[in-house]
Amino acid sequence: MSSNRVLNAAVLGATGTVGQRFIVLLSQNPMFKIHSLGASERSAGKPYAQATRWKMSEQMPENVRNIVVKSCDPALYEGCDVVFSGLDASVAGDVEKAFLESEFAVFSNAKNYRMAEDVPLCVPVVNTDHYAVVAAQRAARDKFGPISRVIVTTLQAVSGAGYPGVASLDILDNIVPLISGEEPKMEAEVLKILGGVSSDASVCSPLQDLRVSATCNRVPVVDGHTECVSLEFAGEPPSIDAIKQCLREYTCEAQDLGCFSAPAQVINVSEEEDRPQPRLDRNAGAGMSVTVGRIRPCPVFHVRFTLLVHNTILGAAGASILNAEYAAKKGYIV
Repeated sequence: MSSNRVLNAAVLGATGTVGQRFIVLLSQNPMFKIHSLGASERSAGKPYAQATRWKMSEQMPENVRNIVVKSCDPALYEGCDVVFSGLDASVAGDVEKAFLESEFAVFSNAKNYRMAEDVPLCVPVVNTDHYAVVAAQRAARDKFGPISRVIVTTLQAVSGAGYPGVASLDILDNIVPLISGEEPKMEAEVLKILGGVSSDASVCSPLQDLRVSATCNRVPVVDGHTECVSLEFAGEPPSIDAIKQCLREYTCEAQDLGCFSAPAQVINVSEEEDRPQPRLDRNAGAGMSVTVGRIRPCPVFHVRFTLLVHNTILGAAGASILNAEYAAKKGYIV
């Protein structure tokens, strides 16, 4: 049974970069009311405006300035319908488990449980069918048959490292060719996102016949992760025009349900030869759309292209919020 009521939301890790992005997006979202803010013991007991070094380009929403920050103890969050976690992975595991065991609906950006077989790893504009683990959109992905191999090189913004993140003397006039743990994480997560659900809907099952090779770099860009991708199809490859049409026509169930955060266009295909660019394209669809450009034949695999996503919106807080909207619409939050 779907829910159209306004849901009381808590944000954990509210003083951090992802937590602040959650607050900006939730304050603009009619499906949610910010009820509680959680952070470390150092911040607990202080009004949010006093506890936080605000780093967003948007002004701090007035409705949160005087909310007293709580510690991340589930007993303090009575009245919350949904919990958004922007916690750092170093603390997220135990805290999120405690909230789950206290029967809160938890939507997390942390990496701790992404590969747990009974936890859906949902990108809400891609694989909402994985919500069957809790209670389908595959037309575009299946249109040309399976993909067999992918090589991806990422150019990842400094905001992906959180605040204070990478030291300025390390990143200015420089590229750092290592993001610790990111490459194996990315290779594994792709297989889970593109995988399926067991016949009894108890666990998610990773894709078995796809090989992914990722190289991840930190670059001197504030927001917006860029990826250079080459992929090979298992069967006869489609034409470049057919691929462009398929991407343009891609839709997701969150759009059909009228979720507030769902973009009008999930994938923007750019015909300009020098796009996408972080500064120009990261805010497409209010940061919830992916921009793809330079789609062209690959001399090694079948096709290559460049894509851009806003890493703290669709790549973090925005995706969690859209996941919660979708779950509420489908009746998974009660």
